[in-house]
Amino acid sequence: MAMAMEVNWAGNLTYSAARVHRPVSVSELQGVVARSPRIRALGTRHSFNEVGDTPAELVELGGLEPVVEVDADRARVRVGGGLRYADVARYIDERGFALGNLGSLPHISVAGACATGTHGSGVGNANLSAAVAGLELVTAEGDLVTLRRGDEGFDGAVVGLGALGVVVALELDLVPSFQVRQRVYEALPLDALFPKFQEIVSSAYSVSLFTDWRGPVINQVWVKRRDGEAVVPIPAEPADGPRHPVPGMSPDSCTVQSDIPGPWFERLPHFRPDRIPSAGDELQSEFMIDASDAVAALGALDTIRDHIHPVLRICEIRTIAADRLWLSPCYERDTVALHFTWIADTPAVLPAVARIEEALAPFAPRPHWAKIFTTPPDALRPLYTRLPDFQALADDLDPSGKFRNPFTDKYLFA
Repeated sequence: MAMAMEVNWAGNLTYSAARVHRPVSVSELQGVVARSPRIRALGTRHSFNEVGDTPAELVELGGLEPVVEVDADRARVRVGGGLRYADVARYIDERGFALGNLGSLPHISVAGACATGTHGSGVGNANLSAAVAGLELVTAEGDLVTLRRGDEGFDGAVVGLGALGVVVALELDLVPSFQVRQRVYEALPLDALFPKFQEIVSSAYSVSLFTDWRGPVINQVWVKRRDGEAVVPIPAEPADGPRHPVPGMSPDSCTVQSDIPGPWFERLPHFRPDRIPSAGDELQSEFMIDASDAVAALGALDTIRDHIHPVLRICEIRTIAADRLWLSPCYERDTVALHFTWIADTPAVLPAVARIEEALAPFAPRPHWAKIFTTPPDALRPLYTRLPDFQALADDLDPSGKFRNPFTDKYLFA
């Protein structure tokens, strides 16, 4: 146990907990949870708001046994709750399998990413949480509970924001291992993108669009196609060398481009696990909208770009397939995600976030649970039609509210 003076990855939040527990076994964790009046699990700290904080106690799972168990017959992998995607990907690949998709950063924990609805890109790829086939969690009395796909409440538990218990292991769906080629294109005007938006974002297994909103143009198009997948022309020029999505930054931290094939786990992320991801010194926001509204929403953002670009490092536009997870920002709708990487200046950034929320309001934007947003609770809750079912599930698994915190009280339970 340690006194907490812990900060998140971005450094914009100092956790308020009085103690941080670091158990080395599941049985020790069960005892910690059972004795604690209120407690939250802390992952890799890649949240930009208070979703992972608590004024009571935190628990880190990095000291638990690093479990990675591939079941080849069922095409599943069981992963310990303290592990990052970078910790498990190579092991999975060496056994002939892959995860269907990865986020742009392999540095994040599997449990934390799934609990908050984090995602990669691709019109046929659902978010990372959708790969969860089972999860094991320590509940309020210290009991170890297993939920599997198809069980009552499972669809509510996967994206649970840490409000139901401490996830100690997950079972994930696997696919056969595959190779990916990555190529970057540059300078795609919005007036060339808009008529062909669906065609362009569907042109490969995973496609990401980057713009700094300094003009009506997409700075870069990152195209990740499976080796052997047909090449679909992009109405932009191929980059003449490696690129970083943030203007002016060295591409050394980025995964290999230039159409050179490589394993899925070395191409689907944008950044290498042994380097500082993204810009490093940054804040982040993200808003998910129905894919059918993408062009209209981007047009709305174009009208306020003078309010965005002065505090923006880069904006990324990605696609995610719909899922059935109750608190997923992609619940029951194919989604386009509008991601903003900001300068590390919260007072300067918040007015831009508010302007974006205002511009996107007609499109019912669902903010990423772990990033910066100003959407009031009474506007956020109606976006999740299964929220009453989640509240009932929480009452069942955590009747005393042990795993709640001010964030979940404000947005989920008030």
